[in-house]
Amino acid sequence: MDFDAVYNKALSGGAVSRDEALDLYLHAPTAELAYIADTLRRMRVPDPEVVTWQIDRNVNITNVCISGCRFCNFHCRPHQTDRAFVTTMDQYREKITEMLDRGGDQLLLQGGLHPKLDIGYYENLFRELKREFPQVRLHALGAPEVAHIARISGLGVEDTLARLVEAGLDSLPGAGAEILSNRVRKVISPAKPDVESWIETMAAAHRMGLATSATMMYGHVETPAERIEHLIRVRELQERCPADKPGFLAFIPWIFRSSGTELERQGVQTDFSATGYIRIIAVSRIVLDNIRNIQASWLTVGRDVAQVALHSGANDMGSIMIEENVVSSAGAANSFDARGMQQSIRAAGFTPRLRDQLYNYRDLSTLPEGLQREILR
Repeated sequence: MDFDAVYNKALSGGAVSRDEALDLYLHAPTAELAYIADTLRRMRVPDPEVVTWQIDRNVNITNVCISGCRFCNFHCRPHQTDRAFVTTMDQYREKITEMLDRGGDQLLLQGGLHPKLDIGYYENLFRELKREFPQVRLHALGAPEVAHIARISGLGVEDTLARLVEAGLDSLPGAGAEILSNRVRKVISPAKPDVESWIETMAAAHRMGLATSATMMYGHVETPAERIEHLIRVRELQERCPADKPGFLAFIPWIFRSSGTELERQGVQTDFSATGYIRIIAVSRIVLDNIRNIQASWLTVGRDVAQVALHSGANDMGSIMIEENVVSSAGAANSFDARGMQQSIRAAGFTPRLRDQLYNYRDLSTLPEGLQREILR
């Protein structure tokens, strides 16, 4: 393949085909991919010398889940009453108050496919959270959770989303995408809703005007072709989004961590290399011509690799994650505070800017004084 022709096609605004993307991913020199992706980043983001970051908290609504994903150490079955929990309002109050004291503005609320938590439960939860903490954004659930809630509540997905939005849902994370291949899903998450369900739930969210993100968990049983197919499906879904709606604000690829998982017991080990991750980031930027923000997953790849990703197509470092349980339980041990996040971005040669979920720069005067001084330092 003539790589230069494909590069020029991407740089001129053309959509790279599935076959072209796969050939680039498999065979193009890494330095070339990174250079083209960095050039596209500079063309597509409004402030190319800025790298954005966020302060939020990932709170798990429950650990009870019937999907039985083989990459997840965090979940438990409904009958495992010695481990099962549902977060209480007192616990939410404590966690949110701590988050606000540390400058956070958003809860990333995720749980599992709990067989008894229906639409009424989530409506009551969201309304109460918004009543007590109206300033906190609820970036909550994921497409499989929404589809599950709809099913056990006897509702359609659009009705479910509409009721959740009315109750306080602000945006929808990309959780549960894994790899958008039903072959892969049958291996790693056989009881989770299928590819078509994920796509149609996200499409419904886009029609309603919900801001969303898309993710990809790679490095387990998928093939290179299935990784590229995932990117193409995400791009095509974004193309379906109404022009006046936000759709996918960001794409976040992250590496599967195998430690202690059922997949590891079946012989599937984390397939990670720094070079491989940079190639994923670069090809994501090249293929996803209609998604502005590409996030470097420092949590799963570490600071040093994430810094290189910022020169290979990524423009965002995500959140410092005051709390995160699921990926950490499978061996991801990286951590950041506000100072470390900013130092890492500056060390990579960029200016850090604190953002909200919609990628607006935050007004620093609204932050606690100590954090203001730390950010302005």
